[in-house]
Formats: sequence, structure tokens, C-alpha cells
Amino acid sequence: MPQKLTIFVLALYLIFCGLVVSDLIFAQSKEASMKLASTAFSQGQPIPKKYTCSGENVSPPLAFSQVPASTQTLALIVDDPDAPGGTFDHWIVWNLPGDTRELSEGATVSKQGTNGFGTVDYKGPCPPPGKEHRYFFKVYALDTQLKLSEGISKRQLEAAMEGHILAQGELVGTYKR
Repeated sequence: MPQKLTIFVLALYLIFCGLVVSDLIFAQSKEASMKLASTAFSQGQPIPKKYTCSGENVSPPLAFSQVPASTQTLALIVDDPDAPGGTFDHWIVWNLPGDTRELSEGATVSKQGTNGFGTVDYKGPCPPPGKEHRYFFKVYALDTQLKLSEGISKRQLEAAMEGHILAQGELVGTYKR
């Protein structure tokens, strides 16, 4: 009888631990939603040529809303998951002031990472001719200022943001040459 009781207590303990761990995991992955929009294109719509390598190659205007009040900084990643060699990075930005609500067309920002072209700036859509590609503009509200060196990779930024994301938003545009 004591052995069955021990097994029963152990089973209850493991179930309790599992619930606590799953609650912690869920709580960490449950960021709030922000809005990310552009006056240049709407969700799921084509990105105008002006913002691509076939045009002026300047960043489009972006607007952020529903940013949590406790936001210290914002980060922005623009990438193309449809690139032939895997996801291709177009713009990596961090430490935008937490009260930033827009970036104007061709915005100059101070903290940028190295994109897939090997440069530290915005480079617009430039897919090979043929298939339409999707471009994900992702904004993150962070509870801290990141201490990162200019020119880091997207992976390094994502690793530094882990555990600091308060909310995030996404805007997807398309482009085809």
C-alpha cells in the first residue's frame, strides 16, 4: 500500500509540475499584438516599385500603433521567406525610441544590422524574375535597450530580444519582377 501511495503522490507532483511549466511557457510566448501599417501598401498587397531595387530602393513609410506604454525600445526586421536560398534579410533595426510611432519614407535609423546583401541599411525587395515573393515587416516592442554592435545579424538580434518582447506586429507586402 505505501508503494501505491508513493506512486500516486509522485504522479500528482509530476502533473502539477507539468501544468506550472506549461503555464510559464504559454505566458512567455503570449505577447500582445501591435499594429504595423504603411501608407505605401496594405496588408497582402504589392509593394510599390519605388521601395524596391527596381526603383529608388528607399524604405517605405511605416506606422506603429497599440504600442504598450512600458515599451523602452522598438526593433524592426524585414525579410523575404520566399527567397531561393532561404529567408533573406532586407532590414534589421533596433533601439528605436519606445515612443516612436512612425518611420518616414527613407528613414535614417541609428542601430542597424547586416542584411542579406552584406550592407548595413535598408535594401528593398529584389527577387529573381518570375515568382511573386512575400516581404514580412515585423515590429517588436521591447522592455529594454539592447546593447548590440552595429552590423550584427538577424539571429543575433532575435537572440538578444528573447524574453524582452512585450508586443509585436506584422505587415506583409508582395513584389514580383
